[in-house]
Amino acid sequence: MKTLTVTLTVTVTSMITFICTYFYNMTLSHYEQYLALVSVIFVDGFFGCIAGVKREGFQTFKALKVLQTTVVWVILLTMLLSVEHAFKGMGWLSETILIPFLVFQIMSALKNASMAGFIKAQFLNYILDQFDQHKGLRQIATKKPRKTTKS
Repeated sequence: MKTLTVTLTVTVTSMITFICTYFYNMTLSHYEQYLALVSVIFVDGFFGCIAGVKREGFQTFKALKVLQTTVVWVILLTMLLSVEHAFKGMGWLSETILIPFLVFQIMSALKNASMAGFIKAQFLNYILDQFDQHKGLRQIATKKPRKTTKS
């Protein structure tokens, strides 16, 4: 009975060690992707929290949403990288899924930084106009006073 327990413990420990080593090596070989993902999410969350404090006060739920988003996307990146390692023809998968997310997060960080007062609105409009130059430059909308008719 004692040898069965020892054998089972050694087997389970070996399996857990193998899995942890696999993810450790994969994470270290792609640390740039993890670092980029986490830093973009945190920068967006940082400016979002500051802008939120200026608008409606600090809300814990919105601050915790940054951590939730980070955990979810780190898990997704890990899954994508493991699929890429398993199937050699899938090397494009993580870039295809993560690049649009990162671009939108960067644009969100710029908007939040503008709302927090770190970037001027005109400069933000200039940056955003560079993304889709085929549409032309933004024009500042001005409200014209309505004509009222008196009867």
